[in-house]
Amino acid sequence: MASTVNLAVEISGIRFKNPVLTASGTFGYGLEFAQFFDISRLGGFCTKGLSLLPMPGNPPGRIVETPAGMLNAIGLENVGIDCFIREKLPLIEHYDTHVIANILGKSVDEFAELARRLDPFPKISGLELNISCPNIKEGGIQFGHNPTMASQVVTAVKRATTKPVWVKLSPNVTDITVVARACQEAGADALTLVNTFVGMSIDVNKRRPMLSNVTGGLSGPAIRPLAVRLVYQVARAVKGIPLVGIGGIMCARDALEFIIAGATAVQVGTANFTDPLAALKVIDGLEEFCRKQGISDIRELIGSISDCEG
Repeated sequence: MASTVNLAVEISGIRFKNPVLTASGTFGYGLEFAQFFDISRLGGFCTKGLSLLPMPGNPPGRIVETPAGMLNAIGLENVGIDCFIREKLPLIEHYDTHVIANILGKSVDEFAELARRLDPFPKISGLELNISCPNIKEGGIQFGHNPTMASQVVTAVKRATTKPVWVKLSPNVTDITVVARACQEAGADALTLVNTFVGMSIDVNKRRPMLSNVTGGLSGPAIRPLAVRLVYQVARAVKGIPLVGIGGIMCARDALEFIIAGATAVQVGTANFTDPLAALKVIDGLEEFCRKQGISDIRELIGSISDCEG
């Protein structure tokens, strides 16, 4: 039985002390959770999505609880890149964990400009592209729904930064492997799977949508089996690029499903709203699982699924 367990993993040249990060939009700018625990224990965290200018987000209602998760239509509310660099970044400099900046733009040029502005800051270990944003120059079509547009964003960002580039893929497409392959060919260093699924909730008494935006992103345990399947599918179809799994991870067992399906690391999202210590419990649970299984290195589990034939 393994007495010590190595939880460290490497993605796009970055060594993470463990494979557990927190997901963009669920962990603020890191500072909000520092009052609950030492965030240096995390492998890393993804910032709230950052845009060129501050965004107020959608009017209420913006969040609806569901039987196994939540719907959100926050509307990408954030302080903007300048405020983040000026006010937030200096406060997280001393934490011994990787910071992945999630960025979003309304055009290819905006994505590239965000990458340029963040490039000088060594505390930012990498960039995560939210390509589930609408491209205003293309009539509002989401970048992530079109492999050509996704490729253009990745290409532009890679030219604008020296940092590793992760791409957060949307599940709301016909074939996610097509977009994944396009991003890889454009130079993406890793892929995050997956963003939220589009959902809707109706107030039956008022006979109107619960969300002001009508539809929102479904996250939480309800989407986990779907997200695990997409990680498994991309891992088999797109070789040679690390995957980061996300979708309804509430405990170590959930995280293990993604890792065994092919993810090198995972992100804890909605669970942060119900338990601020959720990510730490996942880390501890992974170590305990490996110890009980006699596994000395978490990397032994990555993509270790055995397919059943016949």
